[in-house]
Amino acid sequence: MTSAPLTPFGTRLRAAMDDRGPLCVGIDPHAALLASWGLDDGIAGLERFSRTVVEALADQVAVFKPQAAFFERFGSKGIAVLERTVADARAAGTLVVMDAKRGDIGSTMAAYAQTFLDPASPLFSDALTVSPYLGYGSLAPAVELARASGAGLFVLALTSNPEGAEVQRAVREDGRTIGATMLAHLAAENAGAEPMGSFGAVVGATLGDLSSFDLDINGPLLAPGIGAQGATAADLPGVFGAAVRNVVPNVSRGVLRHGPDAGALRASARQFADEVRQAVATA
Repeated sequence: MTSAPLTPFGTRLRAAMDDRGPLCVGIDPHAALLASWGLDDGIAGLERFSRTVVEALADQVAVFKPQAAFFERFGSKGIAVLERTVADARAAGTLVVMDAKRGDIGSTMAAYAQTFLDPASPLFSDALTVSPYLGYGSLAPAVELARASGAGLFVLALTSNPEGAEVQRAVREDGRTIGATMLAHLAAENAGAEPMGSFGAVVGATLGDLSSFDLDINGPLLAPGIGAQGATAADLPGVFGAAVRNVVPNVSRGVLRHGPDAGALRASARQFADEVRQAVATA
């Protein structure tokens, strides 16, 4: 690495959430959404879409979450757009969580970590989503580099897709589910961190009562499912309980469908952020 480590991600995220409200807006340029904006499903449309979202919302939301796959499908030119999107968002003061869901072992996991968590990389992001289902220990290279660089991780723990339950709700020999095991690992990573640790979990906002899981990991909980997937801000206290203050709800289609009008994008994001802020305050 060529630069000094940043202030830890958890500290920076807590400040951003307190200042701008706890909202993460996805940057998901799939073909249908580009078409609804009147854009072509190509590099020009991808670039216009991404630039519009960043310019409209970068001074307003705490976090952007670009979905890497929607850029990677265009090859090297798409990756170049992703690099610019990340750089522009971070330059504007918005935290970037790269939604790449990487997971592997050994030197391959280390390479994934270097791609997204090394400040010298053109794709350096404030945090990265990762899959622990080759064993939590397989994430060690990403955990180590995130600590060294001041970045963070969001580990898939209790995801909103129905298929996830067959793995995440499976019960180990010790009687604990796999999902609960991942949460326990993250709590250990975040032990003693103030005001919040940098190692978070992905926990779906559509999952209903999760009181049987200990979500108090002293770290952020990235919560997809608000908006188009059916969950609302008012549902958050019932799902997350006492951990709701550390929830970062992710909204993608619910905001992005209002584009390409910048004013409409801003109004939608502001409404979601206000609803989340109110739900958290009254929990």
